[in-house]
Amino acid sequence: MSALVRARRIVTARTDLRDGWLVVDDAGSVGALGTGEPPETATTTVVDGTVVPGLVDLHAHGALGHDFATCTRDGALVAAGHHRARGTTSLVASVATGPVSDTVAALARLRPLVADRTLAGLHLEGPWLSVARRGAHRADLLHAPTAAEVDAYLDAADGALRIVTLAPELPGALVAVRRLVAAGVVVAIGHTDASADVTRRAIDAGATLVTHLFNGMPPLHHRTPGPVGVALTDERVLVECIVDGHHLDSTTVELVRRTAPDRLVLVSDAMAATGCPDGDHTIAGSPVSVRDGIAMLADGSSLAGSTITVADAARRLLDDGAPLTDVVAAAATRPARLLGLPAPLTPGAPADLVAIDATSGRWRTVDTSSGREPTP
Repeated sequence: MSALVRARRIVTARTDLRDGWLVVDDAGSVGALGTGEPPETATTTVVDGTVVPGLVDLHAHGALGHDFATCTRDGALVAAGHHRARGTTSLVASVATGPVSDTVAALARLRPLVADRTLAGLHLEGPWLSVARRGAHRADLLHAPTAAEVDAYLDAADGALRIVTLAPELPGALVAVRRLVAAGVVVAIGHTDASADVTRRAIDAGATLVTHLFNGMPPLHHRTPGPVGVALTDERVLVECIVDGHHLDSTTVELVRRTAPDRLVLVSDAMAATGCPDGDHTIAGSPVSVRDGIAMLADGSSLAGSTITVADAARRLLDDGAPLTDVVAAAATRPARLLGLPAPLTPGAPADLVAIDATSGRWRTVDTSSGREPTP
């Protein structure tokens, strides 16, 4: 039975409707949308605020004490549920650096959750990263890729592997880029000490994403632009940004918005401590201390992921003056396109709805079968 959702404003991948309506068909897909007099449906839900597409997070390591690299299936469900309740309806589970056998096991353990659409895919962040730009990743576990290891991960994931982050300057990395792209995997440049030239060669080989721009790479320099300079000027790549107030200064975020306005993608890089009180944790084999919601290596040498969701980043971007249409593009439309998902909230696409409350400004996923928002 079809359902009708009405809201003061509905922003989709293609339209910005005032006093809009959206029909959800009996398959849970968008049937139609528009303004003015809506069609008759079995049920009607009125949202006091704005409806936007479900958010897409390309980079999240977990939540509520569960790390996708090590947790059980039930733990992964709990972590994914935390993000979903807060607006992330398509979540790519990031597996940080670990021993090869553990990484293979994690991919095999998580791939059924991709098959049943709990997760939108899996992301390998490591072990093919630069020791010099490792962040929270354990140095002794990092190494150059080999053909055998690439195939082992592809086999373990069995089609569920969507993204791989690697440092293109490592021996054999460009060969790995081509192999992964040929297998349908998005290759991201990250945790890298590469020169501008090597970065361009990785993009020539098929890389189409830059992992958490500015973080895990050399800073932009006027004579050695490095990965940042290339990422800001090469239109072939999307650029992830962790907009949590700690990873990037607001001026830096504005620089990205002005330089690459059509290529910004918001990600959480949420670690297992997301949704938890402050305390001590572990990520990628390294001890992490979370204080005031900020995750740092225990020795204070580096940030170690975040404790936000994509909705938190979206709200911050809105507070800094970005139009809602731009925020929706960065938090839903672009990452969906990168993953090959249907354009959000267009006819035939899944009816993944997020309501932005008119009073509180909170972002919550709407259950279109009941019209209710879940309790976080």
